[in-house]
Amino acid sequence: MTRKSRRLWLVGGCLLGFGAATGLTLQAFSANIVFFMAPSQILEHPPAAGRTIRLGGMVVAGSLIQNHAAGREPSVQFQVTDGQQAVRVRYVGILPDLFREGQSVVALGEMSGDGSFQAAEVLAKHDETYMPKDVAAALRRSGRWDPRFGPPPAAASWNSMTTASITHGT
Repeated sequence: MTRKSRRLWLVGGCLLGFGAATGLTLQAFSANIVFFMAPSQILEHPPAAGRTIRLGGMVVAGSLIQNHAAGREPSVQFQVTDGQQAVRVRYVGILPDLFREGQSVVALGEMSGDGSFQAAEVLAKHDETYMPKDVAAALRRSGRWDPRFGPPPAAASWNSMTTASITHGT
């Protein structure tokens, strides 16, 4: 074997090793990525079973149902909407103190087989004017809000924005 062919094999082996390492790194990162989705996106393109996602939107006023069974952790159900569609969310645990109907919320979890969202974590913000960037972007994409024309829609208007879609998943 000549010097030139040995060098060629060495460079090829290094490139193969680098490619394998890059592929394994990208595969590890893709398993840990958590995507943000609005309710209308989830209903149009359901995520794969077992895929952890972030669901963001506004809590539909009047949709909160609390279960406080003796000796068990409290469980709640509520609906989250982006102004077009609504998704039922189930959560076992104590909600944040700042959680309220008609406010922005981001829930981390996965879709269950019955079409509801099983949340492992619920995040809420304290300011009544707060809206997560992803939720605001989803509202802009859906055509429900344009920041050039003022603040986001009032929480009371969210019920009328999702007439028949609120009943989806109940």
